[in-house]
Amino acid sequence: MSEEVRENKDYLKSWIPWRIKRYWAFLAIATFSLVFPWITVHGHHIFLLSFDTLKLDLMFVQFDMQEMYLMPFLLMILFLGIFGITVLGGRVFCGWMCPQTMFRVVYRDLIETKILKLRKRIKNKQLDPDMSLFKNKMKKALAVLLWTILAFIATSNLLWLFVPPEIYFTQLADPSNHPILIGTILITLAFLIYDIIILKENFCVYVCPYSRVQSVLYDEDTIMAVYDFHRGGEVYNEDKVKEHTSQKTLQDFVPSAECTTCESCVTVCPTHIDIRKGLQLECINCLECVDACTTVMGKLGKPSLVQWSSDRQTVRQEGKTRFFRPKIIGYGAILTFLVVAMVFLGSKKEHMLLNINKETRMYSFAKHTDTKQVQNAYIFLLQNTEDIDHTFYFDVIAPKGMEGKIKIKKPSKPFLAKPGKKRKKVVLLYTDEVLSKNDRHDSIIPITIRAYALDDKKKIVVDRETTFVFPRYDIYEKHK
Repeated sequence: MSEEVRENKDYLKSWIPWRIKRYWAFLAIATFSLVFPWITVHGHHIFLLSFDTLKLDLMFVQFDMQEMYLMPFLLMILFLGIFGITVLGGRVFCGWMCPQTMFRVVYRDLIETKILKLRKRIKNKQLDPDMSLFKNKMKKALAVLLWTILAFIATSNLLWLFVPPEIYFTQLADPSNHPILIGTILITLAFLIYDIIILKENFCVYVCPYSRVQSVLYDEDTIMAVYDFHRGGEVYNEDKVKEHTSQKTLQDFVPSAECTTCESCVTVCPTHIDIRKGLQLECINCLECVDACTTVMGKLGKPSLVQWSSDRQTVRQEGKTRFFRPKIIGYGAILTFLVVAMVFLGSKKEHMLLNINKETRMYSFAKHTDTKQVQNAYIFLLQNTEDIDHTFYFDVIAPKGMEGKIKIKKPSKPFLAKPGKKRKKVVLLYTDEVLSKNDRHDSIIPITIRAYALDDKKKIVVDRETTFVFPRYDIYEKHK
């Protein structure tokens, strides 16, 4: 036995299949997905987009609807992250992280194969069970029932991103008062049952748009499952027609061909493709074909003919894969910028929200003792976004030269605002001095309202710009 053959057989003994690694990845993702909606700090979640309260929890910080500018950043990071992963590792997201793939593995490999023995072997994904047998029909019905239970858990897990799990089950127990929640559960549950049991991998092949997008993202250095035809021999001709059905006929054309034509890489493929045909949109980079060929060729003391490699390294043989290339660096730079921008904007969270609307009446006159007053009325809509009660008040900041001349008439004292509650206050500002002697038109004076919490003026404070209208001087003079 040659040294190379011995090394390959020794490698096979300690080798951990990609399939097993993928199971561990699925377990980690599933555990995190089920646990993180329950983790709270001061009542806030890692992520919760509540349509009931119109609030967003992100990394245990709560943002109001007016602060939803963070959502586009999250979506851009998600999609650009997936695109960047695709440029680097092909459809590795599909094979290793996508819920569709995870659910199919759970249903087909765990429920149908391991638990119910409806399928004979995990490595044969092409041969469907014989449903003419009564015992298989009963097993199929049980498989559907088991998946329905798991699909309900998956549906609930998804909805916990929008309905806090601590109130989810309370609403679930009161269906008559929560028809939208119940309807969403039933629709999602029906889709998951149809998708995983009936549609199967056809969703990946025909429905998912990602398989079409990937074709413009791939380059010669993208890592994917690649068949080495230099060693194995070309099984398909230029028209992608299979010419060789056995190793003997293959070696008639390519004497050095190592492919045994055992078809193990074909029977194990969940999307029903032959990796030896070359790059195909249906490949989800699950690497099960790599496992199959590694097992077969390892027994012969040879390295696998299907490898997780790149077109440059295995097909073109132009050198090693370039991982750090302009595309990858560009995606990394953009993602870094988006993350930094989102963190920066998130750190600027307002601890109170304030909208100021001026009443339709521009101004009014009032008399206080011997002093004539010009008054402007406003509607303040204030919201306390903190978790505790705060008492609020505000100051008027007038332009230079008018400091202290525009004063607060109403409210005359600070007011309390409960957490998450909006307070509507009628505010009356006035001046008892002449601010302008313009006889042609009313004077629009820009002012700033600085609202703050009395118990934390440094942290809970916002400035809002508005205007104070002073009447034409002739009108002011005529009014008694």
